[in-house]
Amino acid sequence: MTNITNDLPSSTTEIILESISDGVFTVDKDWTIMSFNRAAEEITGVSRNEAIGRHCWEVFRSNKCEQDCALRRTMTAGTSSTSSSTYIINSKKKRIPISISTSLLKNKKGDVLGGVETFRDLSLVEELRKELDKRFQIGNMMSRSSLMEKIFKILPRVAESDSTVLILGETGTGKEILAHAIHDLSSRKNKPFIAINCGALPDTLLESELFGYKAGAFTHAMKDKPGDFALAEGGTILLDEIGDTSPAFQTKLLRVLEEKEYKPLGAVKPVQANVRILAATNRNLPEMVANETFRQDLFYRINIVQLELPPLCKRREDIPMLVEHIIDRLNKLQGKAIRGIDPEALKVLISYDFPGNIRELQNIIERSFIMCSDKIIQLSDLPADLNAQPVQTTDWHTLNGARASSEAQTIADALKQNDYNRAATARDLGVHKSTLFRKIKSLGINLPEYDGRRGKKESQ
Repeated sequence: MTNITNDLPSSTTEIILESISDGVFTVDKDWTIMSFNRAAEEITGVSRNEAIGRHCWEVFRSNKCEQDCALRRTMTAGTSSTSSSTYIINSKKKRIPISISTSLLKNKKGDVLGGVETFRDLSLVEELRKELDKRFQIGNMMSRSSLMEKIFKILPRVAESDSTVLILGETGTGKEILAHAIHDLSSRKNKPFIAINCGALPDTLLESELFGYKAGAFTHAMKDKPGDFALAEGGTILLDEIGDTSPAFQTKLLRVLEEKEYKPLGAVKPVQANVRILAATNRNLPEMVANETFRQDLFYRINIVQLELPPLCKRREDIPMLVEHIIDRLNKLQGKAIRGIDPEALKVLISYDFPGNIRELQNIIERSFIMCSDKIIQLSDLPADLNAQPVQTTDWHTLNGARASSEAQTIADALKQNDYNRAATARDLGVHKSTLFRKIKSLGINLPEYDGRRGKKESQ
């Protein structure tokens, strides 16, 4: 835009400048603002009458005004600049991210009159960037769900204490992963973490696994064997599926919790236990207490802090992110290069209730990974019984429709601005190229048969 008065009538030029969404202003050689379009008023919150006649730095208050002014560089060197990023402070003292392009302002004779700057409000792009990056993560657990955010917020405080924690949740929701996160955040993180499935062993084996035994305690016990409590000394033990233990074993476990000691099979004296105990179950323990199938005193002892993991059907917004994570992990394990999942296939997954929760999702993606013959997991790669499920329009879809539309428009604008060069677009949006690609696919954004880097669309 080296000459805004080129061959167009001034009225036509004014109409164009007033119609575009980018802010445009011009300055003379003394940095006094000479013109200020409608978009500039909206972005800055400063009226045209207030802006004209003032120095540009008095209006924009940018972080680059004093030391690295792009317009000053242009007017000094006589060369234009495009799409540099900065921010301004608007009239309400709010920080607004913008991209700017600058050029010399010349008349028809080629005489330099001053400079012209166009600037674009990147607030929506910043929001998109935050949305793309928005995830709550502790250890190997990640989520975008508000239900999970509540757990993540209190988890560091829970980990700092040494109290027993009861983790509730359906099968496959990640109870052991949550327990491991508690251990990793605690002062015991450099000591062992041991998880044992209480429901998989009968009482005698469970007791010997946890407490160990002395030589001669039973036939073939030729030497002492330390149990998990001894192996986890100073660390953490997870008693998974504690609701499946017998009342007799619950009595012995209660002693460990109350007295901080246990007795190996065949031992005469008890052994002190410096171990933090975490318990997990998918059973309804209060109901079991009422039915006298679980000791009430043990329930109170393990229920000091209770964390309940929601089922996957109540955190559907996590499904796209979890699918992406599982695909990335399988790519590394199997040396493949699957790029993502087709939007129609993802829609089926989001509509499915997942009775097996995250574990079932992992199995479905792994199966689809094997069946996939392309770079993208297609609807046909999903299990047949899953494809037979009707795709429901859920509240999650409705609530996120407007946001998806806004994201799609922002990405489309960024692609167009970068001549459909995905690498450049990803840099502008501040996201990884693969994340941008998955967004393009999931939002159904059509790309032309070329891009600004190779001259044609990258292979898919």
